[in-house]
Amino acid sequence: MNKLVFTPAYQLARMIKEGQVSAVEVTQAYLNQISQYNSQLNAVCTLNPEALETAKQADAALAKGENWGALHGVPITIKDTFETAGLRTTAGYEPLKDYIPTEDATAVARLRAAGAIILGKTSPSQLAGDYQGINDLFPRVNNPWNLEYTSGGSSSGGAAAVCAGLSPLDLASDNGGSIRQPAHFCGLYGLKPTDRRVPTTGHIGDTTTMDFRCIRQMFTVGCLARSIEDLSLCIKLIAGADARQPDIPPVPLDIEEKSLENLRIAWIDQIPVYPVAEEIKFAMQGVRKKLADALINVESWVPKYDFAHAWEVFYAVGTYNLIYTQPTDLKSVREQMAFLWREATQGDKSLRKISKVPNISLPIFLQPSLKGYFAALTKRDNLIAQMDRELEQWDVLLCPVAMTTAFTHRAKGAAIEIDGKKVPYQMANGAYIVPFNLTGHPVVVIPIGFTKDVPIGMQIVGKRWKEMELLSIAGKLDRIIGGFRLPDY
Repeated sequence: MNKLVFTPAYQLARMIKEGQVSAVEVTQAYLNQISQYNSQLNAVCTLNPEALETAKQADAALAKGENWGALHGVPITIKDTFETAGLRTTAGYEPLKDYIPTEDATAVARLRAAGAIILGKTSPSQLAGDYQGINDLFPRVNNPWNLEYTSGGSSSGGAAAVCAGLSPLDLASDNGGSIRQPAHFCGLYGLKPTDRRVPTTGHIGDTTTMDFRCIRQMFTVGCLARSIEDLSLCIKLIAGADARQPDIPPVPLDIEEKSLENLRIAWIDQIPVYPVAEEIKFAMQGVRKKLADALINVESWVPKYDFAHAWEVFYAVGTYNLIYTQPTDLKSVREQMAFLWREATQGDKSLRKISKVPNISLPIFLQPSLKGYFAALTKRDNLIAQMDRELEQWDVLLCPVAMTTAFTHRAKGAAIEIDGKKVPYQMANGAYIVPFNLTGHPVVVIPIGFTKDVPIGMQIVGKRWKEMELLSIAGKLDRIIGGFRLPDY
């Protein structure tokens, strides 16, 4: 195994600039890794044929004393929902199978401007709309820890690629856990920034035939990596106002540092209404013990927050955001109806009553109204304020990522068994993550343990607009709790 492919991006950047290794050597190492393992994982769906040539140019520029930026000569991957100039962008959607954009998404452009080399695109769920890597164009994405398990979604290929050493860093997106759930399933680090911290311009959630933006709330751009340092580097490069998206505010990144000894850390191993798998509870309790042994004060705490109501409001706002973007061809409609049928009719009876996804979404799809949209946004505003008040007393909140660990491949919407009980698909995956899409709070996921088959991750939730403080705390906690581990393949 070439150790270069498991070296963090920030270290590769330093090594290239110091002449310890060339950009060509690093790029070739990743291309070799992709060649060896991608046929098993289906993580990378489109290779960039110009990657090696760009690496040669990076080396030549460095030899002349030119510095392209913080990622000079470092190869990375891009989720195939971000437009990449001259490189196929499909979002896993049949009508876009031959779509080649003429310009980059803003976040892609910023990474290129920092010297990054685009290795290729990573396979998502179709139109970034599922918790598994299933789409119409490419084979399903498999988890590097166990090929019979999903790597999560919708940043499915990105998580598998970073985990297996096919990429050191993947630009990803998160509208309902699409960064955090795959990080949890694959044992990675993931960052969902504050809502509107990073421009979403050039991301295909709306189809390319649309002349207007529909997804205006809760949708964020972040990254997947094998270290906290790479998350920090990435957010510094992609955050900030964008002339093409004027609703992104020019809020500077915070730089506040806090010592562990002075932190106030809240901890939840589960919310009663959303019982998690025993293996997740055990891992969360292990985190608390490790921190206690390190003399770090952690307090059990459940916020006075209506998570069940937040679930309903998330799906109401989400439905309004997506209502004009969903494909209306017969095949797509059948798939959507099949998903809603499974979600409505499978799972534990009491949890199914809480889930309510079809009951929330179908009436809005059938009869949307401006009044209903504004009512949903008002409820969201109230829940944001409520979460802000609850988190004010804490520096961070530690909580599970999902009710479930990574699960075996299945049809979209099929129930998931947790400790012998069937749980509705959306809730098993989303109960702990969508509240923070709704409220817009930044979240870092770090790996904390393993089942016999797959990793377990943990959410670290911070205050809105405090990404750098959150990442600093997450890094300190990570050094006590654990770290990335290579998959056993």
